[in-house]
Amino acid sequence: MSRPYNPQLIEPKWQGVWEEAGLFQHSELQFDDPQLKPQDKKYLLFAFAYPSGSGLHVGHVESKTALDILARFDRMNGKKVFFPVGWDAFGLPAENYAIKTGIPPAVTTKEAIKTFRRQIKRIGISYDWANELATNHPDYYRWTQWIFLQLYNKGLAYQATAPVNWCPQDQTVLANEQVINGECERCSAQVIQKEMKQWFFKITLYQDELISGLDKVDWPNATKQQQLNWIGRSKGLTIDFRLKSSDQKFTIWTKFWETVYGTTFIVIAPEKFEKMELIKQMKAQDLGLVQKYLAEAKKKTEEERRIGKDKTGVDTGLKVINPVNGKEVPLFMADYVLMGVGTAIVMGVPAHDERDFQFAKKFGLSVQPVVTYSDKKIDEQVQKGEISFEGAGKLINSGEFDGLEAWGEGKTRMAEWMIDQGFGSWETTYKLRDWLISRQRYWGAPIPIVYDPEGKAHAVKEEHLPWSLPTDVDFKPTGESPLKSSKELIERTERLYGPGWRPEFDTMDTFVDSSWYFMRYLDRNNSESFAGPERLKHCLPVDLYMIGPEHTVLHLLYSRFFTKFLRDQGFLTIDEPFAKMRHQGMILGPDNRKMSKSKGNVVNPDEIIEKFGADTLRLYEMFIGPLEADKPWDVRAVAGIYRFLTRINGLVSSFDHQQVAVELNSLRRKLHQTLAKVTDDIPKLKFNTAISSMMELVNEWEAAHNKANEYLMTKEELGAFIKILAPFAPFLAEELWQTTSSAHDQVAVRSKAGFRSIHLESWPLHNPQLARVTVQIIPIQINGKLRGQIEVPAEYATDQGAVIKQALEVEKIQPLLKGKKILKEIYIPGKILNLVVVE
Repeated sequence: MSRPYNPQLIEPKWQGVWEEAGLFQHSELQFDDPQLKPQDKKYLLFAFAYPSGSGLHVGHVESKTALDILARFDRMNGKKVFFPVGWDAFGLPAENYAIKTGIPPAVTTKEAIKTFRRQIKRIGISYDWANELATNHPDYYRWTQWIFLQLYNKGLAYQATAPVNWCPQDQTVLANEQVINGECERCSAQVIQKEMKQWFFKITLYQDELISGLDKVDWPNATKQQQLNWIGRSKGLTIDFRLKSSDQKFTIWTKFWETVYGTTFIVIAPEKFEKMELIKQMKAQDLGLVQKYLAEAKKKTEEERRIGKDKTGVDTGLKVINPVNGKEVPLFMADYVLMGVGTAIVMGVPAHDERDFQFAKKFGLSVQPVVTYSDKKIDEQVQKGEISFEGAGKLINSGEFDGLEAWGEGKTRMAEWMIDQGFGSWETTYKLRDWLISRQRYWGAPIPIVYDPEGKAHAVKEEHLPWSLPTDVDFKPTGESPLKSSKELIERTERLYGPGWRPEFDTMDTFVDSSWYFMRYLDRNNSESFAGPERLKHCLPVDLYMIGPEHTVLHLLYSRFFTKFLRDQGFLTIDEPFAKMRHQGMILGPDNRKMSKSKGNVVNPDEIIEKFGADTLRLYEMFIGPLEADKPWDVRAVAGIYRFLTRINGLVSSFDHQQVAVELNSLRRKLHQTLAKVTDDIPKLKFNTAISSMMELVNEWEAAHNKANEYLMTKEELGAFIKILAPFAPFLAEELWQTTSSAHDQVAVRSKAGFRSIHLESWPLHNPQLARVTVQIIPIQINGKLRGQIEVPAEYATDQGAVIKQALEVEKIQPLLKGKKILKEIYIPGKILNLVVVE
């Protein structure tokens, strides 16, 4: 008689037993073994989580469960697994909540972490909680500040005045990614541009290695491309135009120098215009419009300027000389030209660039074609100035280069000529800019800098680290850093450094905290260094990093920068932090939209667990589709997974009462095929197909049991099935293991509590002979529609003639072919046969 499946009873029970046993805790200690081989270790990492007050939703469960399955699988296969957990605890949401409620962020963050910890443990994630850390703890941000000081001492942390995105409501600087359609992503306030003195990290020093290093890692190609696009390396030619009135240089950078003869205007960024003090060169009648435009441009964010559909601009009244032909062209100022891109001055070639074409049409500027095309219709429209077109063709209106291929000899010879004439030169440019880390916020790591009475910056002495975040702070936004309201911080600075000294009041971007956390996990209790050299050497790089696609640019770029810098200082021996990385997809709401409170479509995992159990939740999220795909939530399918686990519980728990046959049979063959399939799928993160194979086995198992009232497999094979279930449904697997003879008939590793956990067992091996596929099912299509199927011996599945002959003999197929002619036989060996027929 089988026992009822009651996850609400068994899951809390085993959660408590595992905690008492200390399973998988202090696992970093196993890496102190100097004999440890690289192939024997596995460092699995899930992206640093922000502990929001609302707790987990089911979307968070997917990636955590995926890595947990892999961690449990690797342990059972004898790997030394390190699977840590921690919290990216600093940040603006907690500070905004403090402003709203008056509750200090330290309090709300602590409560949020408690909620997350409870939920994660209830899901059965086998984290090494003994190495848990949080970025807001002084023993963590002490080392964040220490890394800042290493960068500062090497000249890679510096101050500079720069335009920033400023949120007037949150009263803080925002990164470009935090500005959505010109509004703050948090509060939706209109963002403005503001000049401020800020702290930067010189990430651009590593820009070339950040590109070449991508060849060393196993990452999705799309992620690598995003990194390359952000760095934006590009080789081109600089060309020196000059101002007509003063011969002042206007250097442009371009990849399309072959069209330089078609330049009919020049455009300069507003910031560059001011920096070159061109307003002094202008006529009085032009000043009003230009000054008004400058003021309007300062209200726009860089992102608005970059993607704005309506390209605005203003004629400065100044003229610039094109060096290749001596022609005068007007100088416009336009905010779509960005200060940090190229030289912040661009040449306008409207005949061969769509953006330039639209700008020329808007301001009534001339269009000068310099390329002719073989497509007569396109060429005629280009020559008439009706359209712009960029493509291969021959140069025209280009002096001595006429008739040459624009993208061939003409391009090469023109570059050589301009360089020889002295107004052109090769130059490689980058979109990447130095990392602005200053934040005018409270809830972050204080920047460890103090200023002497003359205002000169000095590093905080290492013996004064951690440079503590004060608690006597007014959270209300004032337009200045909240730390300015701290009497304790000011008094501390003067006490340690002298009268008249003042502290830096800005805190660090929270990306700084999360750029090195994977190193601290390895040695979180070390008070002498950020991590011991042996552990860093043995454990890094991270073997698999699971991270959402929304973090594929900046977080990864910054982590790679920190890794390369610390390597150069002799602290690391690796070049890249994450050897392999994969992204999970998104669990969408039942309405097929992204989950959010505002849409009312958030699914709380606590509710699912209360009704169906954590094993059901885990198995469902792994089964509904490929890990990397977006998938909608379907509560009916959740119930189906619950029924599947109930069937497993019934089959296994009544095993002891059945007569077991050991002869070869189809069920035993299916079991060993399933063992092979699951073993192959888990390292590939193909969890949905692994679960599907277990479902097929259970279907056949149940049918065999109902028919013969016996299980037709050995006790060892029963135990093997429970073992492959264990990573997916750890609670039920433990219950079945402990309550069947499987747990007592085999030698197992004992935990500290004395019981023999299935999660400390060895992974089962399949019998290759039993797992061998003997029969393959071949679907038969007629004109693309499925009409039947045949079974063929596996060894004959590649014999097209034999397969077609057998298909034509199928009773259901013959009437469908009567009176028809087979035009084509399309056979994919072992997969499908399609017959193309006509009357």
